Amino acid sequence: MNKLVASPDEAVKDVRDGAVIMSGGFGLCGNPETLIAALHRKGVKNLTIISNNCGTTDLGLGLLLKAKQVRKMVASYVGENKEFERQFLSGELEVELNPQGTLAERIRAGGVGIGGFYTPTGVGTKIAEGKETRVIDGREYVLEMPLKADFAIVRAWKGDKYGNLVFRKTARNFSPLMCMAAKVTIAEVEHLVEVGELDGDEIHVPSIFVKRIVYGQKYEKWIEKRTVRPRKEA
Repeated sequence: MNKLVASPDEAVKDVRDGAVIMSGGFGLCGNPETLIAALHRKGVKNLTIISNNCGTTDLGLGLLLKAKQVRKMVASYVGENKEFERQFLSGELEVELNPQGTLAERIRAGGVGIGGFYTPTGVGTKIAEGKETRVIDGREYVLEMPLKADFAIVRAWKGDKYGNLVFRKTARNFSPLMCMAAKVTIAEVEHLVEVGELDGDEIHVPSIFVKRIVYGQKYEKWIEKRTVRPRKEA
């Protein structure tokens, strides 16, 4: 089945106000740039975003946050976004913080149908407040519940028209897990190939998990913090 759509705007046309969206990316690495921009243009509001972080003040998911399109953020790291800080401290933004490994496992649990899992991470902290705990083999664990979403937006390095995806290095991050945990996965790809060109052994996400695919262009691939060493004298 050919899942290719003509544009990012068409790919997100049914994303409604109040939707729960998982967004791939770690910092600014692997951000679905064109789909985030399409959501910004669409102007949907009251979104719940599940992602490792909320971009920076002006880039990535920070674009949606700055436009007041996000109601709740479920994340792990939020330290590079001043607007996030302002909205959170002023009570404008609801935030659910997760240890990074717990966030990944909650997404995976949502994708594979696990009803919950026990982890020692967060025991004795605010993370565990109001949650069930249990002692297993003499160690205390806290029960964490799975995460699911209406939509997942991810960026892959290569993909075919059926929706088979290949990610490149660390840009892979949370994206394969999110593809499994959402009702509708929308993938943008840097390189669109014909069906059959991808080696089955290199596919990270099979097409069964992808509903729409769009060819992304003109990527900026932002650098979150540019650090360079002084050049040696010639």
